[in-house]
Amino acid sequence: MPIYMDRHDVSEEVTAENVAQLHQADLKIQHQFNCRGLTYWFDGKRKTAFCLIDAPNKDAIKKMHDNAHGQIPHRIIEVDDAVVESFLGRIEDPKKSQNTELNIINDPAFRTIMVIGIKLSSLNDSANKQLNLVIQNHNKTIVKTLNKFKGSIVKQKLDYFLTSFDSVTNAVLCAIEIQTVLNLTVNNTYDSEINYSIGLSAGVPVTEKEGIFENTVKMAERLCDVVNGQIVMSNEVKDLYESENLNISIDKKIVHVLSPTDEKFLNIVMDYIEREWNNTTLNVDRFIKDLGYSKSKLYRRMILITGKSPNTFIKEYRLNKAIKLLNNQVLNISEIAFETGFNSPAYFTREFKKKFGLLPTNFAKGIKSKQY
Repeated sequence: MPIYMDRHDVSEEVTAENVAQLHQADLKIQHQFNCRGLTYWFDGKRKTAFCLIDAPNKDAIKKMHDNAHGQIPHRIIEVDDAVVESFLGRIEDPKKSQNTELNIINDPAFRTIMVIGIKLSSLNDSANKQLNLVIQNHNKTIVKTLNKFKGSIVKQKLDYFLTSFDSVTNAVLCAIEIQTVLNLTVNNTYDSEINYSIGLSAGVPVTEKEGIFENTVKMAERLCDVVNGQIVMSNEVKDLYESENLNISIDKKIVHVLSPTDEKFLNIVMDYIEREWNNTTLNVDRFIKDLGYSKSKLYRRMILITGKSPNTFIKEYRLNKAIKLLNNQVLNISEIAFETGFNSPAYFTREFKKKFGLLPTNFAKGIKSKQY
């Protein structure tokens, strides 16, 4: 059977003991609805509770909760148990909470999410075996540091890490140590051609989205990929860190912190770009008109947050999408040019060469040569 996670937004009066009682009530009648309650999380600060349930469908979960205590979930999403364990550390009750009458679990599902992105200075470098070995060695350092600060790796690729922390302090200190260690490892030209960026966001597993931690992961990825800076964090992460460390403030010289206003602006821009990027009619004038900002204000905010003008931002977003399409090896160069919103293959080829240092045809040939 599929596994689901539900969310209950509870009142201020609800305690961990109350939630444990509701969970026990579920367990007493769960068999009647072919459900199996695996565990739960309760966040007394944010007044949210999350249940992990093995069930035939969402309706069975609602009926079980309704018959057990009347507390219908506000949201239910289907999840993968391995992903839940990676993000939250468990898929069953912790041992210290087992074999007790109420099984009270004081474990909020709120997590700090860290995304680490690794980029090369030039696409020519992607075929360099020695450079890939250097990245692999750097990644071992990253894994070691993540383990030191109790970070859980949810997903790992050569150029990407998605990690989860139950402590915001550990997440921030881990990001700073990774940055420090990797900056100190610049011993040769290979090291200097590798660029790392880190994005930190925080949130709960179930929102209006269908994926677990989807909003938080997306925000961390945007901070990592789009915002100018080696370490970039949301304002909430900064506030949580400083509330846990009253005498220590985030050093703005090494960490770029987005204000709530900048976060809102970033999400508006990215939601729009992700929706319209491959539309050939999208240009700076339409970008300005659709977002409702003046030309000077949009330019100023884009430079401040991303370090790029609106025109450069749109163009580079499309070129990065083109890289993924080239890697898929399904479309030819002309098809990719139009698919990514460029008006002509010639213009696409020129801008690709200017950005990445080689022609898209040569990049495509390099992909094919790696397969033999």
